[in-house]
Amino acid sequence: QAAPGGRREAGRRRRSAAAMAAFVRELERRGGPALRLEQRAAGGVGCVVWDAALVLAKFLETGACPLARRHVLELGAGTGAVGIMAATLGAEVTVTDLEELQELLMVNIENNKHLVTGSVRAKVLKWGEDVTEFQPPPDYILMADCIYYEESLEPLLKTLKDLTGPDTCVLCCYEQRTMGKNPEIERKYFELLQMDFELEKIPLDKHDEEYRSEDIHIMNIHRKQ
Repeated sequence: QAAPGGRREAGRRRRSAAAMAAFVRELERRGGPALRLEQRAAGGVGCVVWDAALVLAKFLETGACPLARRHVLELGAGTGAVGIMAATLGAEVTVTDLEELQELLMVNIENNKHLVTGSVRAKVLKWGEDVTEFQPPPDYILMADCIYYEESLEPLLKTLKDLTGPDTCVLCCYEQRTMGKNPEIERKYFELLQMDFELEKIPLDKHDEEYRSEDIHIMNIHRKQ
């Protein structure tokens, strides 16, 4: 018979396992079973599926951008929600983030590989550093909620310039935040971006009819010719 302490410990382990299991975010798909995306209680902002990622992933499903057999790169992928959705739509996807998020990306790729009709792999990409291994330029670059640290703006813009070709379409989805320095950081980001890129806002009525919000915006971005 187990000692009371052992029973308590087993109960605690079961509860913590249940808490982690409950931390799976399901993302419905129009064309079949939902994506199952693990999140992490610890590990920073990259470990959670943010609303902007849901909005962008569901926008991809509208078919506004043809993804089948296209080369797609996701920056700041976090849980990989957007890139994995693109892979279920037939795209050849590379999801990128920092070294510490690779394990979570791998888990989510593995959990959803039976839904992928294109391909998806995870790689380390630190903004501002060499991007030679990601050349030639992809057809699409996907970004969801990548604008929140002032010190990351210039490295992110350098990476965007280094990665994009004349035909690359960048889809940037972000939640407009009114707290603290957020408005100033957003303003600076779009000001710097417009030096090299053309920006076009995708109207709200073109977003998924359920996954949309007045304060979540999707920008269609291209290199200036």
